Amino acid sequence: QVQLVESGGGLVQAGGSRRLSCAASGGTFSVYAMGWFRQAPGKEREFVAVVTRSGVTTYYADSVKGRFTISRDNAKNTVYLQMNNLKPEDTAIYYCARNRGHGDYQEEVAYDYWGQGTQVTVSS
Repeated sequence: QVQLVESGGGLVQAGGSRRLSCAASGGTFSVYAMGWFRQAPGKEREFVAVVTRSGVTTYYADSVKGRFTISRDNAKNTVYLQMNNLKPEDTAIYYCARNRGHGDYQEEVAYDYWGQGTQVTVSS
């Protein structure tokens, strides 16, 4: 049984930084791309970033490009999301997810396992 557990959320002031972690268990972590999504109050869940199996290649939503960095440590079965220069509009529940290996990486259907999410609140 694959499990993904996010941590690192909390309250941060605008302009601040936060690092989220997602620990995976019950599967071969290193053979899957991993992604981060977020869902703001009253909005649909949206793609944030994805990292390939090796960690060499990453893709980002335009809204976070240049501010967020996704990375992974396959030895620790963990994927990270470093968030800098946070804005109030970044307030959301952040989810990590395992990519199936096919489909559009920006679409939820391309992911088969999801974590429970961690809340990030950015105050102005």
